[in-house]
Amino acid sequence: MNASGSDPQRNPLQELLAESPGGFLSRHWRWLGAAAIALVVAAVLILRAGSDADAPQYRTEAAVRGGLVVTVSATGNLQPTNQVDVGSELSGIVERVLVDDNDRVTRGQVLAQLDLSKLRDAVARTRASLAAAEAQVLQAQATVAEARAELARYQQVAELSGGKVPSRSEMDSAEARMKRASADEASAQASVTQARASLRTDETNLQKASIRSPIDGIVLSRAVEPGQTVAAAFQAPVLFRLAEDLAQMELQVDVDEADVGQVQVGQAATFTVDAWPGRRYTAVITRVGYGAQEKDGVISYGAILAVSNDDLSLRPGMTGTAEITTLTRESVLLVTNAALRFTPPAAESEPAQQRSVTSALVPGPMRMAPKRVRTTQPDGTARVWVLREGQPIAIEVKTGASNGRLTEITGGEIEAGTELITEMVAGPT
Repeated sequence: MNASGSDPQRNPLQELLAESPGGFLSRHWRWLGAAAIALVVAAVLILRAGSDADAPQYRTEAAVRGGLVVTVSATGNLQPTNQVDVGSELSGIVERVLVDDNDRVTRGQVLAQLDLSKLRDAVARTRASLAAAEAQVLQAQATVAEARAELARYQQVAELSGGKVPSRSEMDSAEARMKRASADEASAQASVTQARASLRTDETNLQKASIRSPIDGIVLSRAVEPGQTVAAAFQAPVLFRLAEDLAQMELQVDVDEADVGQVQVGQAATFTVDAWPGRRYTAVITRVGYGAQEKDGVISYGAILAVSNDDLSLRPGMTGTAEITTLTRESVLLVTNAALRFTPPAAESEPAQQRSVTSALVPGPMRMAPKRVRTTQPDGTARVWVLREGQPIAIEVKTGASNGRLTEITGGEIEAGTELITEMVAGPT
């Protein structure tokens, strides 16, 4: 026997089995029991989480009472109310240019002048021709007087002689000379009239060589320099572009065919330009065109907005983005358009409580969110959804005007403060 009193024939396994109940084997079973309890608790938590995930959650927004403003957007360019292109009817070399861009001009002011040498020579020639024609008239008148006197003598002699002298042929010749002299006088008078007309034409051309402003305004641009040749053979070239009054301008916009039915003369509008960010200008519609215009397959209609530009901050050609106010409503019931588009998903076919632990641990395929389809009918009826005891309930309403974000409600069993479902933020997975 050894000092410890143990049997030397017992192996380690027998010693392990021979330990007291508080030994290793007891501790091992306690560990297995704790693990089993932990698994059960985890399964319960997973099932509860799955049940909570299956319950849909919704985001809502309340109906409100307030004002509704409906606007139509359109883009265009600023132009002067009266813009004039000034050209030249005559061909020639530009001798002088008397104005530049941004210069203010008055009606009748000389803007540029062509070379006058040839035009002055033409005036001198026609004046000489007129003088020659007038001299021919004097000569013709003298011939007429001479022929008239000769005819008078012949008539007097014939009366004194009882018709014996002069002979009949001499009398006829005197009468013919009288008629020829009168015709020559008339022709000379016509030549004078023609010469005077030519002189007036040449004098007019001489005046037109000085290109004058037809209006009071400002020079927007000039396209001519001294020494340049102007050729007006087929059409008058544009030398200057004038604006009558930049304090009053117009915004020419293109209105989409879907919106043109709402736009009318007299409606107010505001617009912005890139040159002055943050500043809004006011305008009023003065004309809506009936003629359609097509660009890149899009049909639009031109509209003109009158603009006050007292500080001259706006310039011709600037691009303006206008918001035309087509409708204003005061103190009406409004709902967000998202509430009108919302439709709840279909009910789950499998109850949450029947899901197994395995199905809770292994996620199923992702389910698509419900489509947001606008439910407004052509007659204006629509459907909105409210939460009653956690369930979405449909309510029929009658809609009115809309600005794209809010819609007027003209009938239905909702009032200001009613919470309407706009979207589902959580649901079955």
